[in-house]
Amino acid sequence: MSAFVYPLVGGLLIGASAVLLLLGIGRIAGISGIASGMLSPYGRDTPWRAVFLVGLLLGPLLYRMQAGHWPEVQSDASLPVLIVAGLLVGYGTRLGSGCTSGHGVCGLARLSPRSVTAVAVFMVAAAATVFIVRHRSG
Repeated sequence: MSAFVYPLVGGLLIGASAVLLLLGIGRIAGISGIASGMLSPYGRDTPWRAVFLVGLLLGPLLYRMQAGHWPEVQSDASLPVLIVAGLLVGYGTRLGSGCTSGHGVCGLARLSPRSVTAVAVFMVAAAATVFIVRHRSG
């Protein structure tokens, strides 16, 4: 199968889930907001959040059933670096009032000025990080 098919299908599924969530119950498909809402002691809307998160976890299983192998994930980073990176992403998500899915997929589609700014910051930070990591050892 062509290399672009699985990413294309994944992108279509992300878009479809965001549209269905917005049209279905009027909520934004921002993963950090959905996940943090599961921790709320006043969780009246916990069921849909749980279903959404379970759907995310089932994605790799469905991929394996279709492709016959697990998705390839490769990282040269050590476990401590990955832990620090995850904590920084979590901090940035709280600081930016959302994550790439909320701002990048849903916010841009709604032409939210805050999301346009957030995505610009995400992209500049990502480009700077790649530049530094790729060129640090000359």
